[in-house]
Amino acid sequence: MAVVGAIMVPHPPLIVPEVGKGGEKQIEATSKAYREAAAFIAELRPETLIISSPHSVMYSDWFHISPGNGARGSFSQFRAPNTAFAVRYDSELAEAISASAGKAGIPAGTAGERDPSLDHGTMVPLYFLREAFGERLPKIVRIGLSGLPLREHYRLGMLIAEACDSLGRRAAFIGSGDLSHKLQSYGPYGFAEEGPVYDERIMDVMGRAAFGELFDFDEAFCDKAAECGHRSFVMLAGALDGKAVEAHKLSHEGVTGVGYGICTYLPVSEDPGRRFLEVYDKKLDNKISGQREAEDEYVKLARTSLEYYYRYRTPMVLPQDAPSAMRDTKAGVFVSLHEFGRLRGCIGTILPVTVCTGEEIIRNAISAAMHDPRFSPVREDELKTLEYSVDVLSEPEDIGSESELDPKKYGVIVTKGGRRGLLLPDLDGVDTVSQQISIAKQKAGIGKWENVKLSRFTVTRHK
Repeated sequence: MAVVGAIMVPHPPLIVPEVGKGGEKQIEATSKAYREAAAFIAELRPETLIISSPHSVMYSDWFHISPGNGARGSFSQFRAPNTAFAVRYDSELAEAISASAGKAGIPAGTAGERDPSLDHGTMVPLYFLREAFGERLPKIVRIGLSGLPLREHYRLGMLIAEACDSLGRRAAFIGSGDLSHKLQSYGPYGFAEEGPVYDERIMDVMGRAAFGELFDFDEAFCDKAAECGHRSFVMLAGALDGKAVEAHKLSHEGVTGVGYGICTYLPVSEDPGRRFLEVYDKKLDNKISGQREAEDEYVKLARTSLEYYYRYRTPMVLPQDAPSAMRDTKAGVFVSLHEFGRLRGCIGTILPVTVCTGEEIIRNAISAAMHDPRFSPVREDELKTLEYSVDVLSEPEDIGSESELDPKKYGVIVTKGGRRGLLLPDLDGVDTVSQQISIAKQKAGIGKWENVKLSRFTVTRHK
């Protein structure tokens, strides 16, 4: 057996009557659809429910699979302590998924438990599923999301299906996740124009089971829309890779300012044309080839120097044929690494510390991959998907006031005693001088209201 069915469901505690206390009537269409989706799963008679939740233990670079034989939880934090759950875990399947992930190079497993209690992203689906089963619930496998790229979430979904198949386990996948949290100005998170656009797109894609289009959602766009379930839906899609499915869109509401969508999926046959990761990887290879052909000398040096380091574990020597602008000048340099639209590392020098600009690029490319304290070191298998930018800095100049700054034109350096913070110019989401200075202060550990010395600089950006 394998994954015999799946549902995409939200997790607003409000929808649980003991929590909502009448407020759940605002989203009555969602409640009705939820019960229909839960009944759909119960009719499939799965042995195990696999639940992916954004509110389980989550790491930036690790998929946490809840360990042990079971767990408990309640809605006590939502003033309904008597609505509680005690579930049994399918530890055999959890270990099989962990082992398969290890062999495939996906960072996932049962290590890293921080809070064994069930989270509301798991309990809200369980509330309706318990109601639908009318008997003891099947065993559970609970999986947290991660900050890893969408591709890795899809791959893990594929491995989940393979593990179910290898154990002969009849399982159902529950992709728990709300949609945009910024649909209405009166909502708890306010309004963003990306919010309604995200909801319309995701309900169209999931309603058609057009899972390959999930990779087309830009990470920055998803962040601005403040969605919480996209990675959960991608993992669900991976669990159904290579399958023809019957998809039914049951409901979509956004009256509380948060989007709630419900769909059901029934796999009916094998379909090689729906191996979406294969299609995505081919597109990605073509994109990477195009990017490398378009690289200028600065970006090419950053990339080749990092790839050389991973191969030989020593920095490369600046090539003799490097342009004179790299060999005969000295400047501070920042090297930034992005992966699938998200920052993966950025390290730089305000003033040069090596003999020339080329050596500065080599040094900082390695540091961006290995020593940015905000991220785990770049893995060798990530190298081909990295995108590079190289910023060559002008010599900083002191300025007398904020009026001499422009966040699109100038980078800023803030200094207070021995603390110093820098922010590059022309960054997404940094539109005002006050934002620019505030972020630079945060990076330096300087208080919001502390006075600082200001310096500015320009950059020549190579992408």
